[in-house]
Amino acid sequence: MSADNASNLAPANASDVMVIRKLSPNITTLSLPFARFGKLRIGGRGTIGLYLLFGRDVDNQVVRLRSGALAVFSPVALTPEVKDVVTALGGNLRYMIAPDMEHHLFLGPWHQAFPEAKVIGPGGLPEKRAHQKNETVPFSHVFTPNNCKDLKIDPEFDAEFDYEYVYGHVGKELVFNYKPEKTLIEADLMFNLPAKEQYSRGGETNGSGLLTKLFTSINSTYGAATWQKRFIWYASSSKDRPAFNRSIARIEKWDFDKIVMCHGDVIESGGKGIFRKVFEWHLQAVQKL
Repeated sequence: MSADNASNLAPANASDVMVIRKLSPNITTLSLPFARFGKLRIGGRGTIGLYLLFGRDVDNQVVRLRSGALAVFSPVALTPEVKDVVTALGGNLRYMIAPDMEHHLFLGPWHQAFPEAKVIGPGGLPEKRAHQKNETVPFSHVFTPNNCKDLKIDPEFDAEFDYEYVYGHVGKELVFNYKPEKTLIEADLMFNLPAKEQYSRGGETNGSGLLTKLFTSINSTYGAATWQKRFIWYASSSKDRPAFNRSIARIEKWDFDKIVMCHGDVIESGGKGIFRKVFEWHLQAVQKL
């Protein structure tokens, strides 16, 4: 997919509909409307500080390390307001993370603006981008099933993050835990729909449309979350469920309370309990081994 096509995934009025929120002194989220396949209103998010996400219906996060370096996870459209956020946080963007095979479409503009940042992603993504004729972006760290146990990013990053390559997920997920603030950062590992915040400025209803209502009911964390459990068990983890289960067991051991996901509202407290509920079947499967 070309850069022009990628930009079409962001609202034309991204500056008007983006929700910029300082989740903590070191984490800023950037949330936008996003409709998967043009139908499913699932939202998007990025993070700045040490992480930032991308997209329409997507949240971005930016996270600031103790050194003052920044990391962006799943970069979204690089609007003037987003540039202002990066500048306000010190401007030292050192890490750029595409957390799976889908959340990478705005890497080109970000790399052009911050060419010294290390680009991190899952195995197969550089090849996918080349096939889709995306802008050339050099990856400094590519996680694979063979290297993921030993691959390190650098001492500065590793001191503040746990990370796990969930290659058993159909999207090849990279999941992070920002240890200083006990915040789990993920893209499509689990959803927390409906996407209320991501549509709060867009003039659209986050839950409108039959397909959106159905998908929201499946990918909710409310109650027993039975339908999301089924969705993850039979769909998301179908590629390699034993490997997926092992990754979930390792993530469950991390110390986190918040969860910032790409699709749906941020879980600002009690995230560990919700994680255990959603992935209950996978954790049980590991215990039986």
